[in-house]
Amino acid sequence: MHFDAEHFVALGFVLFLGVLAYYGVHSKIVSALDARIAGVKKELAEAEKLRAEAQTLLASFEKKRKDAEAEAAAIVAQAKQEAELMATESQARLTDFVARRTKQAEDKIAMAEAQAANDVRAAAADAAVKAAETILTTEARGPGGASLVDQGIKDIARLVH
Repeated sequence: MHFDAEHFVALGFVLFLGVLAYYGVHSKIVSALDARIAGVKKELAEAEKLRAEAQTLLASFEKKRKDAEAEAAAIVAQAKQEAELMATESQARLTDFVARRTKQAEDKIAMAEAQAANDVRAAAADAAVKAAETILTTEARGPGGASLVDQGIKDIARLVH
């Protein structure tokens, strides 16, 4: 038989496989592959556990976000209500202020009118007194004035008793 290089390579490969089998390399390879499979399974289990934790954490944050949004909406609603209440109170205070100021102005106008009426009466009374004084002084100089004085004295005496 004729041995070519291919035969020697095949024989060398078979001897190499025999040496590997003799030293138990195949069991070591299988155990290494099993260890690698176990490692991958462990990593997958850990990844699944982390995924579950992440989902739980996400759900927790979603709940907190919804709670925060609800609280913010409640705060906004309360602020609107307080603003409306303050606006109503301010309007009432403004209306009361305007009413008081109007009343004060009306009172001042009434007092000014009364004072003006009193001033007019006083001026009219002064003018009447001066006119009466002028008339009496001109008429009291004669015999008619003496009779008026006598008549006035009699009236005073009668009023006193």
